[in-house]
Amino acid sequence: MEIIYRDADILVCLKPPRVLSTDEPGGLPALLRQALGDEHADLRTVHRLDRVVGGVMVLARNALSASALSRAVREGTFCKEYLAVVHGETEDRAELRDLMYRDKARKMSFVTNQPGKGVQEALLRYETLGRAEDLSLVRVELMTGRTHQIRVQFSSRALPLVGERKYCEPRDDCELALWSHRIAFPHPVSGERMVFAAPPPERYPWTCFQ
Repeated sequence: MEIIYRDADILVCLKPPRVLSTDEPGGLPALLRQALGDEHADLRTVHRLDRVVGGVMVLARNALSASALSRAVREGTFCKEYLAVVHGETEDRAELRDLMYRDKARKMSFVTNQPGKGVQEALLRYETLGRAEDLSLVRVELMTGRTHQIRVQFSSRALPLVGERKYCEPRDDCELALWSHRIAFPHPVSGERMVFAAPPPERYPWTCFQ
């Protein structure tokens, strides 16, 4: 486990892909307790990444910090920026706005044209950073936090993420190319603006854009 920063109130780390964000055996908090050598450490998840997604995450180290960080998420002062590699050619800059429905039984989300029960607005903005053959590297700013939002919104436009297996026919033999690149939020106690970033791993398809 790579710990980027810690103090009495927060801990910032790199979540490995295929690790759950939630506090359960084998989940991120449990692995961090092992890394800290303290099985009773108070570590609370205040935002999540899909199991198959890695990158920067912050955890609260007490109830007060968890409440303040959760409030920052709700109020939009907690900023989340991702990097993704998609199949196809993206626009230079774009805003994607959709209605999304979460099918809990199938554990999948879908873009829909019809408002209704369980349907929520999904909004993101992206900028294309590079292109290589039929791939595009994009930087994504999430304005809403719907389950599988980035994966679903790009797949619905025939721009599936490299490594996607849930929302398109599998075509890649690699991890999902989605990485939590940067987070920014007010410190839960001091109010100081905290910013943390980390590059994606040096493997395909990220290496296509070095």
